[in-house]
Amino acid sequence: MTPIFASSLLAAAYVATCLVLAATPGADMALFLSRTLSGGRTQGFAAQAGASVGLIFHTFAAALGLSALLAASAEAYEAVKIVGALYLLWLAWGAIRHGSRLSSETSARGGLRGAFATELLINLTNPKIVLFFLTFLPQFISASDPHASAKLFVLGLGFIVITTAVNAVVILLAGRFAAAAKRNPRALRVFDYGFAALMSPCRASCLG
Repeated sequence: MTPIFASSLLAAAYVATCLVLAATPGADMALFLSRTLSGGRTQGFAAQAGASVGLIFHTFAAALGLSALLAASAEAYEAVKIVGALYLLWLAWGAIRHGSRLSSETSARGGLRGAFATELLINLTNPKIVLFFLTFLPQFISASDPHASAKLFVLGLGFIVITTAVNAVVILLAGRFAAAAKRNPRALRVFDYGFAALMSPCRASCLG
């Protein structure tokens, strides 16, 4: 199989985008933090495991769907790619305009199983995650690539590996991270602006 990325710049854009997306506070991170603060790191990792299982499901579903679309029509695949680029830019604008929110309202109910099941259910039933995978993965795969199907799977799994590593660090440092965020909410804006800054050039390089 040919290399996944056509250039080192595109590979760097993919990794950097995954890192910023993983570090940007959202619903998953809020649950990881709240579970860690209320039930300890084991509950935080249990919640993370639930999210990872959900993301694996989304990765396979998106990759299979995109592969089927590509097999049916390269033009339709390119259309999804363009719409997806616009959607990702809209997400970047939303991060700048509205900012990210961290909350720790979830209690430690249910123990480890409760943490896992809660996050798995949230992840599987979140339509934004479905839409994200359907729009994110195509940005790095050309419709003319003969190995597009396999590469879609690899990219999706790569995103999960990166986000899992980042979230593990967050859980390990949850106490200090949450306390610092509460004392200095401006710190969260760094993630928002970094997310937007990386989205724009990445979309340009992918569509160019």
